[in-house]
Amino acid sequence: MSLKGKVGTEIEIKSPPEKYYNIFKGQAYHVPNAAPDHIQGVDVHEGDWETHGSVKIWKYTLEGKSGLVFKEKVEYDDANRSATHIGVDGDIMQEYKTFKATYQVVPKGTGSLAKLNIEYEKLREDVPAPDKYITLMVNITKGIDEHITKA
Repeated sequence: MSLKGKVGTEIEIKSPPEKYYNIFKGQAYHVPNAAPDHIQGVDVHEGDWETHGSVKIWKYTLEGKSGLVFKEKVEYDDANRSATHIGVDGDIMQEYKTFKATYQVVPKGTGSLAKLNIEYEKLREDVPAPDKYITLMVNITKGIDEHITKA
């Protein structure tokens, strides 16, 4: 059994691709308002909200457990409207040697298609694939979509 893997899904959203991507690119501070059941806070640790390589600390709830922390370095790809969150510390890093969560959005009809992927390497064989984190990403995406379409 390999310790490395990739999991992902796609979800159709009503938001225009630019607005969805811009939440991750420069307005991540809106995510706790858009998905309060899942994200309780996000703070810039190094850099700023929109610079490639900035470090942010996310406070989140997963499967009913609150108070979890994810410290990440972000990479942006404006041409492909994708934001990759590379884990550097926090609760996730107790199970995974590497953890890269990518939110990408492409135009589809009057809305968009959000492509959510995680590339990972487990620390041990008994660590499950990060499917629960894909579910979290789907829930965050739904919250962001609703937040954007209500505005």
